[in-house]
Amino acid sequence: MIQSQPHQLTFEEFISWYPNNGKFYELHNGVIREMPPPSGDHEDVVGFLVRKLAVEIERLNLPFNLPKTGIIRTPNGDSGYLPDVVVVNRDNLKNEPLWKKESTLTQAASIPLVIEVVSTNWRDDYHKKFADYEEMGIAEYWISDYAAFGARKFLGYPKQPTFFVCELVEGEYRMTPFQGQQPIISPTFPELHLTPSQIFAAVG
Repeated sequence: MIQSQPHQLTFEEFISWYPNNGKFYELHNGVIREMPPPSGDHEDVVGFLVRKLAVEIERLNLPFNLPKTGIIRTPNGDSGYLPDVVVVNRDNLKNEPLWKKESTLTQAASIPLVIEVVSTNWRDDYHKKFADYEEMGIAEYWISDYAAFGARKFLGYPKQPTFFVCELVEGEYRMTPFQGQQPIISPTFPELHLTPSQIFAAVG
């Protein structure tokens, strides 16, 4: 984990600093955070979602891509996130000044959908990233809480694994929970037939 950072970094300083050491880092309000290695269960869910979305993108011939890594820079420029899955609108990449050299996205028009698969640092996904993706104007945000890490106010009593679709409506996310065999309703992929049970069953 990064320690003793002397001052808050700008995004440009963060990108210049970023080491090629096989580890992943995010910038949170000017502070570098080393991302813990994901669990196998986490990666099972990520891989399942990527496969399903790739098939749907190909089937509908959408101008979307699913990059392995892509940084989302927040509007104020003091945070940069590496989401678990980001759907990129290739038609808007020509307007992205940092994409070609830094694989960085700065515009909501480039990001039809962003996905976070919840881990033990669940507050980032439910609070900080939720607020920053909302402020940025990203149209749709999925939170996949396969192990019910989040708070009871989100997951119920007792806590249940839950999949959230957050749809931007008049500048604010409308957060809709899905559990069990409920069909997930996605504005970006309205013909995608998935339930939380199918997604969470990907956990080996």
